[in-house]
Order: sequence, then structure tokens, then C-alpha cells
Amino acid sequence: MASKALFSIIPHVKRKEEKEERKRSFLKNGSILLEDLIASCDGKSHPIRCYSAAEIIRATNDFDPSCIIDRVSYHDMCRGILEDRTIIIKRPRNKDRAIRDIIISMQMSTHKNSLKLLGCCLEFDTPALVLENAGKGGLNTDGSLVVDNELLPWKTRLRIAKQLASALTYLHTAFPRPIIHRDVKPTCILLDDDYVPKLSDFSLSITIPPEKLYVEDAVKGTFGHLDPTYIMTHKISEKTDVYSFGVLLLVFLTGQGPIQPQVVGDDEYQFVMERARSHAFEDQFRTIVDPKILEEVGEGEQAQQQLHDFLTMALLCTEDESELRPDMIDVAKKLVEIEKSMFPS
Repeated sequence: MASKALFSIIPHVKRKEEKEERKRSFLKNGSILLEDLIASCDGKSHPIRCYSAAEIIRATNDFDPSCIIDRVSYHDMCRGILEDRTIIIKRPRNKDRAIRDIIISMQMSTHKNSLKLLGCCLEFDTPALVLENAGKGGLNTDGSLVVDNELLPWKTRLRIAKQLASALTYLHTAFPRPIIHRDVKPTCILLDDDYVPKLSDFSLSITIPPEKLYVEDAVKGTFGHLDPTYIMTHKISEKTDVYSFGVLLLVFLTGQGPIQPQVVGDDEYQFVMERARSHAFEDQFRTIVDPKILEEVGEGEQAQQQLHDFLTMALLCTEDESELRPDMIDVAKKLVEIEKSMFPS
């Protein structure tokens, strides 16, 4: 009889311990988040909802593997149903990165091309983000859709580039201190059901101090997209994002990832901007353009010129010297011009 009573108590004790652990995590994560909020929001209110661990577990069927849409070394992302709507749950593995992601996502949620933060859960050891759904999912490193590896039409790629340039311009200029994303790449872009791009993953974002043009920090980011100036000097500026965005433009234009195996030569791989720069001449640039794009736009002189203008802009963004790169707002304006000339409304 005593042993039966003991076994009946064990589940109750376990549930109580789990509840106490969630409470400790909530208080610890909440204090860190509040401190960062006060430092980042300059007195402005950006309310978000705080969800319980029970709600998140129920929404994802206890993080069932069938719900996972992205799993990388630094986070898991999965779809779930919360309050009768489809949402995305993101669980970073690093607490500092999670807090930073929450802060910047919250500030960027008013921009239509940023993945909207609905709330967060502070009851796990590492905070979880609750984000709006993006029906078409994410992009692969070569700019194709994760769901079917299909490369997008040129018109769609160009529109995505234009709208992402707008989001990055907003990130750099809309707040009292410029915010640098620091890890712009295809895999941080999700598309909604209408192929509208949503910039995400602000976990490495960093703020430029008042009256400064840059901030220094250890090198973090993704190989192939990293600004060489940042690698050499550890200085991060708005031009750091411009460089990464230029690589993204080349990925869209070529339909290839930022790094390709080297067929000839001593190096094992070749960066996309190196190949693009060596073929940027009027009579050669078509050799690096994704054949699907050439088929779509045709042989017209104007279309070919606009593709070359797109390539020129991408190469300008990826200049080794940061001073030679344009500002993000100028990149955004140029992309609007190219889109209007290629696809008049």
C-alpha cells in the first residue's frame, strides 16, 4: 500500500518541479529581456504577448518532428496552431541571441517585409519566439524555395530584392541608432503565400552607438556573405549589411549559392562575386546569369541592359573597400528603377 502511495506522488512531484523550473526560467529570462528592452527602445512601447510553455507545447504537439520547418545549429523553427491560427515557433539555442532576436523583431514588426513577432515564451531555458506564419517557407542558399527546391521567376526575385532592400533601409534609418542585421542571406528570408519576403533572424543584430559610424565586435555571420572589412578590422557598419545584400543579389542573378566548388586552379572553392566580377563585361555577363532568367526576359536589348545594371549594382555593393559601397537607401532606389524599367505597370 505504501509503495502504491509513493508511485502516485512521484508524478505530482515531477509536475511541481517542472512548474518551479519554468517559473525560474521566466523570472530569469524576463529580467534579461526587460533590461535589454529598456536599453533598446528609447522609451517607446512595443507591446508583445507572453505565452506559457503549456500553450507552446500544445501548439506544436510537444515539438513533434513533423512540425519542424528548419533545423540548424543555432535554432529550430516549427509550425504550430495557436488560437486557431498557424504560427511559427522559433527556439534558439543561445539565450543572448534569443533575447536580441526578440528585441529587434519587435521593433521591426511594423515593417511589412519583416517577419512579425506575435509574442514570446520565457518559461523555457532559452526564450522562444512566436512569429507570424510564412506560407511558402524559406529559401535555400541558392535562392530556391526550401519546400521544392524550385528557383523563382526573375520577376519574383527582383521584387523580393527590392522589398528586402526597403526592410534593410528601415533597419538602418528608422530608429534613433542604426541597427545592423549582420547576417543577411537567403536562409533568413521567408515568403508568405503571395511570395512577399519577410526578413527574419535578428539574433546577430547589433546597434551602432550614438555619434559613431561603426561598432567593433568579434566576427560572426555566415561564410560567403561576410564583409571582408568586418573580417579584417572587426568593425561593423551599415556597409556590412550592404556587402551581404550584394552577395544576395548575385545569388538571385546566378541561381547559385555564394560559394561554388572550383573546377580549375589551386583553390577548393570560388566566391560568387569573384566569378561575377571576372565576367562582368558586356559580352560575357550572360554566362553567369541563371539560364532560367535569360529564357524569361528574352533577347531584348533593354532587358539585357537592366540585367547588366542589376549585376553592376551587386558588384558595387560587394566592393572590398566599404567606402566604395553605396548606402542601402540608394540600393533600394536603384532596384525600384530597374524593376520599373523591366516590368512597367
